[in-house]
Amino acid sequence: MTTAPERTADLYPTRGTAEVATPRQDPVVWSEPGAPGPFSGEELASFERDGFAAIDQLITPEEVATYRAELDRLVTDPGVRADERSIVEPKSGEIRSVFEVHRISEVFAGLVRDPRVLDRARQILGSDVYVHQSRINVKPGFGASGFYWHSDFETWHAEDGLPRMRTVSVSIALTENYDTNGGLMIMPGSHLTFLGCAGETPKDNYKKSLQMQDAGTPSNEALTEFADRHGIRLFTGKAGSATWFDCNCMHGSGDNITPYPRSNVFIVFNSVENAAVEPFAAPVPRPEFIGARDFTPVR
Repeated sequence: MTTAPERTADLYPTRGTAEVATPRQDPVVWSEPGAPGPFSGEELASFERDGFAAIDQLITPEEVATYRAELDRLVTDPGVRADERSIVEPKSGEIRSVFEVHRISEVFAGLVRDPRVLDRARQILGSDVYVHQSRINVKPGFGASGFYWHSDFETWHAEDGLPRMRTVSVSIALTENYDTNGGLMIMPGSHLTFLGCAGETPKDNYKKSLQMQDAGTPSNEALTEFADRHGIRLFTGKAGSATWFDCNCMHGSGDNITPYPRSNVFIVFNSVENAAVEPFAAPVPRPEFIGARDFTPVR
């Protein structure tokens, strides 16, 4: 466990009395132009502009089968279900997410270290990285609820204490993402504006927000303005496809009322040079399994 540094100046105020838009103060791609890595220069330029990069096949069908089997093992394990790291769907009682999955499972720990994953994170963030958060998401058919529009960085800044926008996420599909089963939606270019939300952070907010986002939710007026300005992109793709996206992208997903589940593994990499400090707008940090305080680089 590494001790968190003292809190720095707040570049991105949020959770105050009013909603406030702040232009991004940080780079999107932190590596030097021409730095080696899996992404081409053109792909990095697109990521800089839009805030995301979609990859048709990051892992093979055989690997998908391995990770799906491990996901199925975890969500049917009574010990995992009883663990606080498991989040249960309110209506059906089925497991919705299992957090810190790279520590629970050696199979998913290997995925975090996979050069196809790790080297892309390093290339975007321009440094060694650690895992700020990992989880498997299970969105069963017939009524699994979605996630309302939000910026991850707003929560990670307010409640986990990440000072700068030097964090990137990858969502790797373990089932096919159709345009009907509650897929990821992102507003392209929204990562260039930080939307500070109104309202204080309730005590132990994470217990509620992991099932349904409330604090840190933008107003309908702000979301309409963002959507009018940026549009909305829905991500579909075969199992094994992946979406990389910047920490400040405005994104969300709808309910899944189809018969077809949507499962993915979600890994958040943060730069070791952007270690979490004390929360900027919450009384205490969220638990370690949601926002890591161990800043050891992934090797």
